[in-house]
Amino acid sequence: MRALAVPPERQIAPLLDAYRRTLAERRRTTALFGALLLVAIGLSWVGAEVRPDVFWQKLGNFSSYFGRLTQLDTGARVWTDPVYWFWGLRRWSLQLLQTVLIAYVATTTGAVLGLVGGILASRNLTRSGPLRFFVRRVLEFNRTVPDIVFALLFVYAGFGLGPLPGVLAITLHTSGALGKLFAEVIENIESKPVEGVGATGGTWFAQIRFGVLPQVVSNLASYTLLRFEVNVRGAAVIGIVGAGGIGQELIVAIRNFYYSDVSAILLMLIVCVMLIDAGSEWLRHRLLALDGRR
Repeated sequence: MRALAVPPERQIAPLLDAYRRTLAERRRTTALFGALLLVAIGLSWVGAEVRPDVFWQKLGNFSSYFGRLTQLDTGARVWTDPVYWFWGLRRWSLQLLQTVLIAYVATTTGAVLGLVGGILASRNLTRSGPLRFFVRRVLEFNRTVPDIVFALLFVYAGFGLGPLPGVLAITLHTSGALGKLFAEVIENIESKPVEGVGATGGTWFAQIRFGVLPQVVSNLASYTLLRFEVNVRGAAVIGIVGAGGIGQELIVAIRNFYYSDVSAILLMLIVCVMLIDAGSEWLRHRLLALDGRR
């Protein structure tokens, strides 16, 4: 075997010096960014009035409250008497179903609006710059305003209490969130199918129907299913402000200190969201797998 040729030390020394300088410079840069990050965190704590001492003092109250949620009015643990614990199962189930339906209707309607907005906001399908600018600002507004704020506005605007303000609020927020995602998906499609439909005399709507949608339908469905999971949780939250669903019952139980009712409703909501998440995830993977085999 031939021995490896070793460069002279006078050739290695400059390389080692350059390596050491580069390594030292990288360490200084890392230390500088680390120090700036710590300063930013400290300033944010001061600005947000985060007080670790108060958190530590109140931590016992937080844990004791959750301990109280596991007790019935008799003092026994909730799991020792499930019938008494879930005394309102029938009513709560109907309200939970209403929450899911609110999320379903709002997600479906919001996805349709988001698709229209995504098409009008995409650069490769909409040539009018002012129209794209306007649609993008509308989508930004819809997803910037929290759905619970929309729900409050609709309630106080005269739509009254119940599911309708919740549906409208989640629809607007969903249209803004999905519209941005749909626009990004549409802007990354292949242009040749669209040009082919146009070359055969197809209208703009025909180009969308036969040139765009077949390329993006699986991604659109995946994003919509993911948004449905989020909206189920959102529908439960906006129910707190009177927008229908299980959230109304939950806030009543919290305000009246019905601890066992709070834990029962929370458990039902958690199980419902887990089942929806599992089903949506399975369906999304199936859609992506079908898209990959095309």
